[in-house]
Amino acid sequence: MLFFNILIAIMDSIVHIKSINQLHKLAKIGSSKHPLYSIYRFEDLTSKEITIPLKYTYGFYQIGLKKDLEGYIKYGRKQYDFQEGVLGFSAPLQIIEVSPDIISKASGFTLMFHKEYIAGSSLEAKFDEYSFFSYAVAEGLHLSLEEEQNIIKIFENIETEYNLPIDQHSKEVVIANLELLLTYAKRYYKRQFVIRNDAKPDILKSFEKELKIYYYGKEDVALPSVEYFADKLHLSSNYLSDLLKATTGKTTLEHIHFQ
Repeated sequence: MLFFNILIAIMDSIVHIKSINQLHKLAKIGSSKHPLYSIYRFEDLTSKEITIPLKYTYGFYQIGLKKDLEGYIKYGRKQYDFQEGVLGFSAPLQIIEVSPDIISKASGFTLMFHKEYIAGSSLEAKFDEYSFFSYAVAEGLHLSLEEEQNIIKIFENIETEYNLPIDQHSKEVVIANLELLLTYAKRYYKRQFVIRNDAKPDILKSFEKELKIYYYGKEDVALPSVEYFADKLHLSSNYLSDLLKATTGKTTLEHIHFQ
């Protein structure tokens, strides 16, 4: 997430940042070099005096490699401490809540883009595959050192291109790197699902238990929603389905239908 230099009268209100250009103005980090995408380093902000809104939403997509953040970040009722390096994703209109001290020692990258930027590309055609844009903040991608280095190289490639004069190949290069980043993220998440299930097999057990509780002693009962079980397990719907798909071969909905 991007954290910006802005004073608001009512700190508990939700501030909606519609565009990347608007965000740059609020952050006082200069005009965006492109209206539909931008990239910057957290280190570029830590030397500024920063007052941030406690709650806000974006009108665009965001990918952030976050390290050494103070305080917390919160989506809805879920709170997460980012002391460790985490790759996080957010989609337009997700409500994000932060603590005031969030970036005093932060490092890493933030990449933002409007959906229009990838319109007509091969990436747009498969964008729905990247369901992690709808994960909760506590479901961020924890990277190994090698994985983190791979991701940093991609951010650096995009950063370099962002700072070059725009030519006929600029968009193609940026989108190719963005697609590579998202492909790596999909791969690394599958690894995380397996590791998490090995470390915490209670997730699958808890899901199976909730299925049995729901159907126990009932006949002709209405099918429960995926959201029902995700809420019971304190996970986002997409994360639960992707985790189950990676570890059992079936999504949450398939488990519900074949119960």
